[in-house]
Parts: sequence; structure tokens; C-alpha cells
Amino acid sequence: MISMESQSVAARLNSSGFLRTQGLIAGKWTDAYDGKTIKVHNPATGEVIANVPCMGGKETNDAISSAYDAFKSWSKVTAAERSKCLRKWYDLIVAHKEELGQLITLEQGKPLKEAIGEVIYGASFIEFAAEEAKRVYGDIIPSTLPDRRLFVLKQPVGVVGAIAPWNFPLAMITRKVGPALACGCTVVVKPSELTPLTALAAAELSLQAGIPPGAVNVVMGNASAIGDALLASPEVRKITFTGSTAVGKKLMAGAAGTVKKISLELGGNAPCIIFDDADLDVAIKGTLATKFRNSGQTCVCANRIIVQEVQKLRNSADRREEKQIDDTRMTTTARKQIDDRDHDLGIYDKFASALSNAVQKMQVGDGFHEGVLQGPLINEAAVQKVESFLDDATSKGAKVLLGGKRHSLGMNFFEPTVIADVNSEMLMSREEVFGPVAPLMRFKTEEEAIRIANDTNAGLAAYLFTTNMQRSWRVSEALEYGIVGVNEGLVSTEVAPFGGVKQSGLGREGSKYGMDEYLEIKYVCLGNMSSN
Repeated sequence: MISMESQSVAARLNSSGFLRTQGLIAGKWTDAYDGKTIKVHNPATGEVIANVPCMGGKETNDAISSAYDAFKSWSKVTAAERSKCLRKWYDLIVAHKEELGQLITLEQGKPLKEAIGEVIYGASFIEFAAEEAKRVYGDIIPSTLPDRRLFVLKQPVGVVGAIAPWNFPLAMITRKVGPALACGCTVVVKPSELTPLTALAAAELSLQAGIPPGAVNVVMGNASAIGDALLASPEVRKITFTGSTAVGKKLMAGAAGTVKKISLELGGNAPCIIFDDADLDVAIKGTLATKFRNSGQTCVCANRIIVQEVQKLRNSADRREEKQIDDTRMTTTARKQIDDRDHDLGIYDKFASALSNAVQKMQVGDGFHEGVLQGPLINEAAVQKVESFLDDATSKGAKVLLGGKRHSLGMNFFEPTVIADVNSEMLMSREEVFGPVAPLMRFKTEEEAIRIANDTNAGLAAYLFTTNMQRSWRVSEALEYGIVGVNEGLVSTEVAPFGGVKQSGLGREGSKYGMDEYLEIKYVCLGNMSSN
């Protein structure tokens, strides 16, 4: 990839009309009614990319009215026609993957190759929804009475308020909007104020695809005012949100006022368990993928890497074998064999060394530069959070093996970090660090690993690495998480249900199960069906 400077990329996108800087209401590009704007910054350079409207309740209510009016017709469009529109939208997103990827790198910071990968991933949700639109089936129920017929319909829930985060500015929107439109719903999208440009570009492509004006609306700005308007409106029948657990709880409480359907994909505290029988190369590759993707800024990032250490107590068979050897005549070789058996039970030191070596090779820099694997964090507050978590851990006995400080590049860059001897009393084992920090914890037995992994209010994703098939089943079933990756660090796909348990959320996104989140079930009882 040829190295590109951020300013020239922004200028080129602007001249091509791909850089939209207004909200979208009823198919029209709109400024904030009071003219207020907010700046969108490049996290790698601090430069202002664009000024976008700082919208609030009034604009949101108009967007809701637009979506409500559009719902009356869009919900009546045949599933086959909705499918065709979505397929065209998918084709346009893929055709413009380079421009969309550049927008993501500009406003979010991830390396360009990774950003283009997000575009392909995000587009896959539109493609899948286009296919599933034609497969929303009902049921016929055998009646208990001969003169009645019972059937079940699935119908679109109505207007959807879709609130998306900054870490995946395209994929977290298409994962919501694709199935909503496929089911016949219309949407009001609120992207993050930090990364609105990708959402606006995607919305422009939806219009080009023939999705009617008003079916997709985009507002951004005053997050609380926009959220309050979505929650208060009786015309909004569903809220879908990806973001922090704290905000999710507020939305859940607010949705009660009008009894809306709600799906929440909230924070995680993902364990990554490395058993001593794991293939070390596979474990390192998988851990790097799940920990350092997007500079550690994902809800499914490994937040606690729990590694098996040497067990001091051998099992009963080992002890019986040792007793058979006369202590007074034990040879040096025999004693070494027993000591080696003890040592081979653990992988902690080997893993820590191998991970540190691999992380040390990661190139940090502007996402437009060749060979960069890690970009900046989203802003200064994110950097300060990482620093505070590291300070807390080291003050309680953790040891930094690699990194541990701001990068020499300055701005929002942070060194890829490996930190050892983390325990459950430290902040970074209780809350998401949301940065490029790999915290290593120790365990001795399978039971202990499961206990440590489940010792959290979160339950989004978990990972384990082992070559023991029986163990992989046992542990997968014992982990209290909505997603489990076995010998794999990248688990997200449009064909599988994505979501968590406990305080990591409600509902699922992606797959056929994600379609149900945008549908209501209606039961119809048809009487007087006798021959008369």
C-alpha cells in the first residue's frame, strides 16, 4: 500500500463528494437547526477533518417522523424488493471499499488494511440481511377445534433507533441497519460524534441503492438529547445499542416508559485461557488477533490472558511412582526426570516470552503508512485510562514486560504492552482496559481457570487454547459467555449470533437469530371455518 498523507486523503474524498458533513433527514442533507457544529478529529494527527452538525432533540424528532412515514410504505414492500435494494447497497459499499476504508482510518485511526477489512465485514451484514429478507417465515399451528385455523405472522416492529459506537464506525451500523431494513423496519441512526463521517457516507450509498428517503436517517451531536428523544417517542418501537454497560443501563431504564423492544451489546471482560497443552504458535497467533486488533479497542478483546503455570503438587500417580524410588539411592537423572515432569505442566513463562517477542515486532504509526499494525487510540481520554490502569496494576505488584508508556510518536499513540503477574484485585482484571495492553494472569487447574474467567459481571466473549478435545467441550460449556472461541481469536462473522450474557447485554446481532430482534410475532385465530 502506498503511503498517503491524511490531508490529501481528506481533500480527495471531499472533492469526490464522498465526504458528507450534514445529517440526513427524510432523504435530505441537513444542518443543525441552530447552526451549531462539532469538530471531527484525526486521532493520529489531531487535525480537524470536518465540522458536522451538532443536532439535538428537534432534529431527532423530525428524523423519527420521517422514519415513521417511510415505515408505512417500506413495510409493505415485498421481501424480494427489499432484498434487491439491500443487495444494491452491498454492491455499492464493496465497490467503494477503498474510500470507506480511508474514511475509517481518517476518523478512527485503525490501519488502512484493517479499515478496509472492516468495510468488507460490515458489508457482509447487508448481504446476509438481503438474503434473509426472503426467509422470514411464519407457522401454521394445528388447531384443537375443527372449525378454526391458527397461524403465526412475523411483522416488522416499526421505527428503530440505532445507536452505534466509534470503534467500528461502519460495521456496528450495518449490523443493525441491514436486518432492520430487511424485516421492513425504518431507522434513525445515531453514530458516535467521534466518527460520524463513515456513517454519513454509507447513508449516501443507501440512497443511491434505491432505499427510499426516510427509511434511513442519520443524526449526530448532543448524545443525551438525541437519546432522550428516541426513548420518549412512542413512534420508536425498538432501540438497538452497542456501547458501554453504563449507557446501556440508562437506555434500558428509559425504554421502559414506552415499553420498547431493546437489544444491547455492552462491555466485555474477555478471558483468554491458555492451557499448558496448547499449541504455542496457535495460542500466540490467536491472542495477538483478539488482543491487539483495533489497538485493543473492541468489546471482544482479550482483557485477561489467563495462562497455566507450573503445578507444585503432582497427581497421585506421580507421587506413587516417586515413592518406589529409594531416596537414598535416587540418581541425579531420576530426580531430574521428576523435576522436568513438574516443569512441563506449566506454559506461563514460555507464553509470556513468546508473546512479548511477537508484540515487540508490531509497528505503530499513522494508519496510512505502510506496514503499520497498530494505530492510535481514539483520543487523549483513552490514553489516560490506559495509563491509570497500568499505574494501578504496577502499584499492586504487576510487572511490565514490554511497553507500558506513551509512544514516542506522541498524540494518542501508546506502546503495545505486555504486563505480567496481574491478579483479580487490579482494575485491569475487573474492567475493560480498551487499549493495547495484554495482562497475564496465572492459574494451576482447569477448575481454577473457569472460576477466574467467570469472576466478572460481563459475559460477552471468551477464548481458550488447548489441544484436548474433551477439555475444549467442558470449558466451553462452563464459561458464562455468549461467544466462545476455541483455538481462534477472531470469532466475529455475519452468519453467527453475536451478543452476551449477564451485564454484557440482551439479544443477538447477525445470523438468522439477529433477524428476530426486528420482528414481532402475531398470532391469528380464524374462526367459523366449518363446511357451512
